[in-house]
Amino acid sequence: MDATEESKMRAEKRRQHQAALENLESDVGGIGWCLMGISMLLVIVTFPISIWMCIKIVKEYERAIIFRLGRILKGGAKGPGLFFIIPCTDSFINVDMRTITFDIPPQEVLTKDSVTVCVDGVVYYRVQNATLAVANITNADAATRLLAQTTLRNVLGTKNLAEILSDREEIAHSMQSSLDDATDDWGIKVERVEIKDVKLPLQLQRAMAAEAEASREARAKVIAAEGEMNASRALKEASMVIAESPSALQLRYLQTLNTIAAEKNSTIIFPLPIDMIQGFMKH
Repeated sequence: MDATEESKMRAEKRRQHQAALENLESDVGGIGWCLMGISMLLVIVTFPISIWMCIKIVKEYERAIIFRLGRILKGGAKGPGLFFIIPCTDSFINVDMRTITFDIPPQEVLTKDSVTVCVDGVVYYRVQNATLAVANITNADAATRLLAQTTLRNVLGTKNLAEILSDREEIAHSMQSSLDDATDDWGIKVERVEIKDVKLPLQLQRAMAAEAEASREARAKVIAAEGEMNASRALKEASMVIAESPSALQLRYLQTLNTIAAEKNSTIIFPLPIDMIQGFMKH
């Protein structure tokens, strides 16, 4: 079974559960109908004072779940705007439908390569189905917070240190998928998960800094050696050009004297052929 079929089956199960919750009004029984009749009679007798007890208003970002004799009223969540209830037999719960944000407290996690790191994050979620959020779980917000902490530890436990430091987006996406699947039956939609910070032990930071410094020094030595090799090749080619034309050495000597004179220096250099020096050394 692929992920698409599993998602469809889960959505169908959620719709069936919601429909079962919303179609229980006919099961109130004879006593229930009698209590509702008495409540309506009291409303009529005490009208118009009782009308203020029957009218309720919810804001644009809220939904009201009405319980009649302890059962969810047919039709699901009400709102936004104006709706009516029957006093004494009806009660309601307001559900905030806005996106909620909370921080995941720093969690000390042992990675796959046995390194202890401290990781925290942030989660964005909203109530997608108010009926399921009220009927299926006691406190959806607290449950989502605890589940986010557990999911963070479980996901990071399957990663090594290099993956945690470099693949934060993949870890956040994996956490979002896991949380969204787990909270689907609660009527909650996890919109986004972000990894905020990864804190390493002080000893590990020093070891990584020493490793990075040694690596940079090694690269610097390699670059310096390559520069020396290129310079020696250039000098070899220059010597070959000078060897082909004896007057080129004299021109180079004059150019060097010109450079020294430009710096107001009284030192004058006279080049001596190597052959002449070797002749004196033999005598």
